[in-house]
Amino acid sequence: MRLVSIPPPTGPQFGGGAQPPYFPHQGAPGPAPYFPYGPRPPAAVNGVAIAALVFGILCFLPAVGLVLGVIALLQIKRRGERGKGMAVAGVTLSSLGLALWTAALVTGSVTAFWEGFREGARSGSVLALRTGDCFTSPGGLEGWTTTARKVPCADEHDGEVFALVAVPGTDFPGDDSLTELSEDRCYERRSAYVMDGWSLPEEIGVYYFAPSKESWSFGDRSVACVLGREDGTRFTGSLRSDATTLDAHQLAYLEAAEVLNVALDEVPESGYFDDDVSDDREWAGEVEEAVAEQVRLLRAHTWPAGAREPVDELVADLGKARLAWGRAAGTADPDAYWIREEEAWEATDPSLSITVREALGLATSPPAYDEEVEREPEAGEMEV
Repeated sequence: MRLVSIPPPTGPQFGGGAQPPYFPHQGAPGPAPYFPYGPRPPAAVNGVAIAALVFGILCFLPAVGLVLGVIALLQIKRRGERGKGMAVAGVTLSSLGLALWTAALVTGSVTAFWEGFREGARSGSVLALRTGDCFTSPGGLEGWTTTARKVPCADEHDGEVFALVAVPGTDFPGDDSLTELSEDRCYERRSAYVMDGWSLPEEIGVYYFAPSKESWSFGDRSVACVLGREDGTRFTGSLRSDATTLDAHQLAYLEAAEVLNVALDEVPESGYFDDDVSDDREWAGEVEEAVAEQVRLLRAHTWPAGAREPVDELVADLGKARLAWGRAAGTADPDAYWIREEEAWEATDPSLSITVREALGLATSPPAYDEEVEREPEAGEMEV
């Protein structure tokens, strides 16, 4: 496997090294040697007999050893070569191995053995990590190899696995395809593991550990998505905030807020102050609908006494934001539209949710984002 960091949005790619070319022996056998004097040398040992004995001893492919042994006996008889004992031994051992394999398949022992072998190979490896596991690795994340030691998240660790993404298909997809898949899927899965984006420290970045061509051949079919510090130092404590760590009220609020977060993240890629605002107006209408859905979810939940008033105040503020996005969606003139959109962004102020968050015991410091971005912060950072 190979580790790639996604300090957003693209990480480095590591290509597998090409195998050196193999050059088989090019010479052709010449005529049989002529020995005018002295005794004739002993007959050659049949090579197929040697192969039959090897396959018989290894017992991995007993049917192959059996077939090679029979072929060797026929060649030895016809050519007068040596190796009959090895051919017979290969046939005998392969027959025994074939019988054992047949019995094992009937009883299911082969499956149990293979699964046990794979689990043993995974122990102490990144392949053994599961979602929610924290781990240390020699050299930290930047020097991460296949070695990973699972540790309690309360202890110092290099990374925390937040998702495992299955790679489809049976053939190795190539490094480029794996890079694209990993970057897209890992960022998609992060919000499910860290529902409260405000709780994620600024220095935490997303990494992924993708199969290499070599590990693929051993059955490695998943990408491990990992959270870790971008400065390479270790940290303590789990970063997880989902249904396994949140109470019912926190979960209800974050699920409602995510509806708006998803809509805001779909902002069109057209340039700011572009004369064609058709896509932007359509998006503004979708944001209006998302605000309405968030309000509905907030009203549908029964909040604890300490959070009722802050939630009511937030619902009122969201009503104003909904109207602002609706005005933007209904504005056809480009110059007027951009003014309306700016007003809608101001109405969708993340600070409006601080009192609710405080009442529910959630993080109250909005995430920082790149000040050079004129139009909107990154996904999840406008949560209200």
